[in-house]
Amino acid sequence: MKIAKFELSLFGINTYVIWAPPTHEAAIIDPGMSNIEEEEAVSDFISREGLKLTHLINTHLHIDHAIGNRYIRQKYDLPTEASLSDAFLGERMASQAEAFGIGTLAQEVVIDKPLKEGDIIKIGEIKLEVLEVPGHSPGSLVLYDRKAGVMFAGDVLFRGSIGRSDLPGGDGSLLVRGIKEKLMTLPGSTVVYPGHGPATTIADEERSNPYLL
Repeated sequence: MKIAKFELSLFGINTYVIWAPPTHEAAIIDPGMSNIEEEEAVSDFISREGLKLTHLINTHLHIDHAIGNRYIRQKYDLPTEASLSDAFLGERMASQAEAFGIGTLAQEVVIDKPLKEGDIIKIGEIKLEVLEVPGHSPGSLVLYDRKAGVMFAGDVLFRGSIGRSDLPGGDGSLLVRGIKEKLMTLPGSTVVYPGHGPATTIADEERSNPYLL
């Protein structure tokens, strides 16, 4: 697996493009582009690397992780893949935008391909296992590549922190329980690519994350 991270300005979000080198099949995870420059940076990279974008995946449907969905859907004719438990957030995308004073930048996000616990997303030779870890949002997902030893954690787990739980549908105790039961039981060498900030590992978070001690 190859991974490219785009750190996008409006919300400081990490958008990931991952691909399988043999076939160049690729997926975009949490498109957070909010202006033409960011859209072109992502699409130019995809073109330059000769990638065939086959999946548009949202770890959850807070606006910072889905504001670029419309652009990706239209440009690459891809369905949106996310948890149905976050469908209400997709329906409220415009009101989420208005709360940040950017009401003209977002439209409703409709889930075309629902994802649930245990689903396997195939991207060439890559197999992403879907883990449901609610609490930041009701439909928060973690995407785990067992073979590569990496996960894309959205806003579930960060370096030294965890996702906030004071937004609609949040539940702090449920989030911590899910992290401990589903993520902390994975190999310590597993690399965690979060929705914001730098990467970390399961071992580092198990040892020092104050929210999990």
